[in-house]
Amino acid sequence: MLTCRTVWKKLAPLARASSTACRQNVRRAGLNNARTPLCVPVAHMSTGPVGGGGDNLKYALLVGAAFVGGLTYAVITLRGDQQRHLERMAEISSRKQKSATQTHTEPPAAEATNTEATPEPKLETSAEVTAPNAEAAASSETAEPPPPPAADSKPASPTLPSHAPYLLIGGGTASFAAARSIRARDPGAKVLIVTDEPDLPYMRPPLSKELWFSDDPSVTETLRFKQWNGKERSIYFQPPSFYIEPQDLNSAENGGVAVLTSRKVVHMDVRGNKVKLDDDTEISYDKCLIATGGVPRNLQVVERAGEEVIKRTTLFRKIEDFKSLDKVSRNAQSITIIGGGFLGSELACALGRRSTESGLEVIQMFPEKGNMGKVLPEYLSNWTTEKVKKEGVKVITEALVKSVSYKDDKLEIKLKDGRVVKTDHIVAAVGLEPNVDLAKSAGLEVDSDFGGYRVNAELQARSNIWVAGDAACFYDIRLGRRRVEHHDHAVVSGRLAGENMTGANKPYWHQSMFWSDLGPDVGYEAIGIVDSSLPTVGVFAKATAKDTPKAATEESGTGIRSESETEDTASSAVASATPAPAVEHKDEYGKGVIFYLRDKVVVGIILWNVFNRMPIARKIIKDGEEHADLNEVAKLFNIHED
Repeated sequence: MLTCRTVWKKLAPLARASSTACRQNVRRAGLNNARTPLCVPVAHMSTGPVGGGGDNLKYALLVGAAFVGGLTYAVITLRGDQQRHLERMAEISSRKQKSATQTHTEPPAAEATNTEATPEPKLETSAEVTAPNAEAAASSETAEPPPPPAADSKPASPTLPSHAPYLLIGGGTASFAAARSIRARDPGAKVLIVTDEPDLPYMRPPLSKELWFSDDPSVTETLRFKQWNGKERSIYFQPPSFYIEPQDLNSAENGGVAVLTSRKVVHMDVRGNKVKLDDDTEISYDKCLIATGGVPRNLQVVERAGEEVIKRTTLFRKIEDFKSLDKVSRNAQSITIIGGGFLGSELACALGRRSTESGLEVIQMFPEKGNMGKVLPEYLSNWTTEKVKKEGVKVITEALVKSVSYKDDKLEIKLKDGRVVKTDHIVAAVGLEPNVDLAKSAGLEVDSDFGGYRVNAELQARSNIWVAGDAACFYDIRLGRRRVEHHDHAVVSGRLAGENMTGANKPYWHQSMFWSDLGPDVGYEAIGIVDSSLPTVGVFAKATAKDTPKAATEESGTGIRSESETEDTASSAVASATPAPAVEHKDEYGKGVIFYLRDKVVVGIILWNVFNRMPIARKIIKDGEEHADLNEVAKLFNIHED
């Protein structure tokens, strides 16, 4: 039709001129002959002389041909448009049937959405049919049809909610603390926890402490244990009845906390406020917390040693690792723990205590000169090493592993100084690597020095995204940027992140503590930066029967000592009136306080068999003052009182 219109525009002036010439010739002929001719030959319809009508004939033929051609083209075009219209209607009709089929398989919410969307194709069809000109028909002919509903995204599994107002990634301590905090501030909140573990949220410290001292042979099944104070409790924060099923989350009138186990978030769309799971299920959110924790490091020599060595090596972190190592300890003749930090020393003492009954050989090796050599001053590290040996552990210091191989049903560990150790099983306790797998897809910044997601003072990484626990690298107003891997930090940071997700906008000023027990008789609590490379000052006193982890838990009523902590620091402290004895680094360190200094300011404190005094230590670090005599400061902890 566009071509027909163009041709007609060109020929219309010529046709009008020809008609005008014909009328003029007729008038002239009538005047000259004094009569009107009965018939006017076509050849005389011209302004030229008689007999020159060839041009008029050409004009008439050209006009007629243009008219016939335009009419023919218009008919053909209209028939084509009619055929395309019929095909379009058939396509829309088939699409409706497909959409109706999907509607029956989706939840009611999706059905309502599809029902509301169905009139759109009708409106589009009406516009095509009633297009007032041929240009509209031509443009609709080249336009691409809209995609079928939900064709660009995979629908969520019928058993899972497609949207969670509060989405918590990770099922550890920080995540549970955040969920509890969210519900406390928003009682009707709907919280979904997604964890790649098969278990409900649980506390990790007992995995390397109290569980190993249980007399119950079925402890690996019940996961219940007696605390140092004799009270029994479960490793899980709450029983299954505390949670609601994930598929019931959206319909819960009063909200609740649902846990989606054995699922991993593999991709995060920050702009779209949604995540993708490892089964391609997509879940959108309003607010999101990343509390993915960390992954145990392994030794490169073990990773390169082959399958036989790897399957005889435990990276201790989860419930399944505890169950696996417990089974190995009951069947193997020898277990070697590589690592002299908190975890390695705790497991060495726990397995060493069991070795006295079963004859199990327990070996602990590390590159430092003594246990926890990176944390404790050398004299206290050496004392701790002797304590571990008394628990039945063979300690090998200054041990650098060169290679590991599997020969004659034994693992053979070669050290760089030529020593060789043969064992049945290896436990690698050489640190933790923060889990930042989502950083790339989410576009989140990872700290190059400490690892973990960099967050602001409110633990926020991006709009609507917070990070807590081991994976958070935060700025400490007193000690600078840090990343902490301890239970108390997970509790407090998770709680604060949950509050901020509900609009609290609170900064993270808390100085978290951590603790470690070498059995029920020796334990310590620490806060701040405790690094043996820093200058230290230790003040010790004679211990009494109440200066043990067991006595401390009996007094506080809880086995997880950080649960008795609050965010309040000591506003004032009353120093002991008992004069402090001269500080002597003897072979016995019953109880005491170790101060860690940086630029003459206390930046870290260890309370050695001194318990329930952490608010005082927290205030000292918060004040950030220089102290001329730390013996006087030690009096604040009343260590010289019986």
